[in-house]
Amino acid sequence: MALNIDTFTNKDWRPGNNFGGNTLFKALGHPLAAVGARALLASMSKRGSIAIYDPFGQAQDFDSFYNLAACEITGMHVQRLEDLESTILGRSPTPITDISDSTAGTLFVTAFDAARIIDHIRPLIPSAVEVRSFDDFRLPDDMLSNQRTYLAPLNFATNFGYLRDSDATHTRVVSANYWSGYGAQHPALWLCLFDADGAVLAQWREDLGPAGHIIVIDSRQVRERFDLGEFSGSLFIHAVGIAGHDVVKYALDIFNDSGESLSATHDANAWPAELYAGLPAPDAGEKVVLWIQNSHPVAIPPGSVGLNLMGSQDIRWLDEEVPAFGSLALDVSDLLPDARWPTQIEVQAGRYFVRPRYEITTRDSHRRIAHANVERTDLTPDPNIPTLNALMGKGYMLPLPVLPLKSFRSIALPTPMATNQHELPLRAHLVDASGKDIDQRYLGRIARRESVAIDIDAWLAEAAASMPSGYGHVELLYDFRDGGEADGWLHALGRYQRRASDHTAETSFGAHIYNTPIVYRDEPQSYAGPPPGLSTRLFMRLGSGALDTMCHLIYPASTPWRPKSSTRLILYDSRGQEVASPVVEVPCGGSLLWRYHDLYSKDMRRLAGICPDS
Repeated sequence: MALNIDTFTNKDWRPGNNFGGNTLFKALGHPLAAVGARALLASMSKRGSIAIYDPFGQAQDFDSFYNLAACEITGMHVQRLEDLESTILGRSPTPITDISDSTAGTLFVTAFDAARIIDHIRPLIPSAVEVRSFDDFRLPDDMLSNQRTYLAPLNFATNFGYLRDSDATHTRVVSANYWSGYGAQHPALWLCLFDADGAVLAQWREDLGPAGHIIVIDSRQVRERFDLGEFSGSLFIHAVGIAGHDVVKYALDIFNDSGESLSATHDANAWPAELYAGLPAPDAGEKVVLWIQNSHPVAIPPGSVGLNLMGSQDIRWLDEEVPAFGSLALDVSDLLPDARWPTQIEVQAGRYFVRPRYEITTRDSHRRIAHANVERTDLTPDPNIPTLNALMGKGYMLPLPVLPLKSFRSIALPTPMATNQHELPLRAHLVDASGKDIDQRYLGRIARRESVAIDIDAWLAEAAASMPSGYGHVELLYDFRDGGEADGWLHALGRYQRRASDHTAETSFGAHIYNTPIVYRDEPQSYAGPPPGLSTRLFMRLGSGALDTMCHLIYPASTPWRPKSSTRLILYDSRGQEVASPVVEVPCGGSLLWRYHDLYSKDMRRLAGICPDS
């Protein structure tokens, strides 16, 4: 059974508004709110029976976390007469005007910002009935960016990081203050570290400093600061005092002291989903662990999380409870012992946790970390996509880097990422860094149950071709020559193996319509204003010590556009001050691979305070 909450439904809990991912479940499930909500329930229970007034339909979400059924409920009341036809917590509601006959000890108003709602019915409430509401477990005002509207998305810019520290392995969460660029005056992070059992190990606050200031949460420093032993668990991150952007973005590193393991992934999607996909089965000699981080103040019951091979209905369920805010390392071979790369695994998550990380250990004990992606349950095929190419050239496209062939092996794996995707009608273009097409390959109508890995080495050998620049990218495009359907939600995994060792890195992401002035629905995407955006700003943190940073930029274009990009690579110091901003050009349809140490001089690096002598 999935957890009965709304997480990302394009529903804002202010009546009549549509906003995007809702905030109610975040407000109810916040670690501080959980303490207050449980105390409120205990206090109300001492006064006897409870009547509930549910004006906005939020009682069910509260019950999913805190079990109202354990209380003695003597009445369920609603505001809208249309709701009289519904059932709430198994009860048939009555109008709130009936509250005047209540003998309950408490009237529980299941809403935030409830003062005005309560004032409307105050004359009807018997004098012996105490009135309580969600406002009794509100967060402190100094944690709210918008103090007028409690459920404003900016008040709950929260996310979960993964943090662990042992004598052998460390982790690090890195982010930057991008909120002050929107006008935030004193933004900060409120942080809560949970161990694997969901117990709080530490709570603290980190000021974010000026715009562009870098913040690093290193597991070694956290362990020393709070005098902790080895730990592995969830880091709850809440950005407070912010403006402009309600999503917490960060990079997550996993590494060891010897330098033999160094891997990174990025932030979790902050809205727990019912399904995730794109989890790779282990290759020969590998172990794949799925990190389940319970994102709520209620335990995950046994039999609520499962794995199945993509396209299979044979789901293997985890027969183990995961405590509230706890975490669990699930070896996928325990449930699917015969699964092997390039087979893909679907995660039945039941809305219990945010986008999960997975960790792969090789036979040489090298580790890498990446994440699965949200599998959409609300999409249907778009009949317009097959005709888009007449107007939008390549239309939806998914570019993946092909790293320098002398040093790396590159593999692309299309991944079904919506429950309606029974097939993926695709072709692939192999493109040199100059933007020149090297070869094309029709992949056919790939069935959901199939996993077709595109090995660039094998492709070049079969085509008797080469990449003049030594690197480039591969583009996955829809191809309907033999029919098929599409919804625009095309995803793929890119895997990169170092030839000199078994060190590997991987990532996954989805298709978009790129760099064209015409618009279809919300593509090309824009983060500021309506589409098309046609420009963006990316954050990339740099290696420290002897570590270098490599960046592969791709300039994809669905239709021909400017012959070359104008891309500023702005180097900042740790205080967010600009040090240098060289401009590079990427050919349209091509790519550019550059390294930090090659682009910035030793003097520039010294000013930035990073690797000054290396």
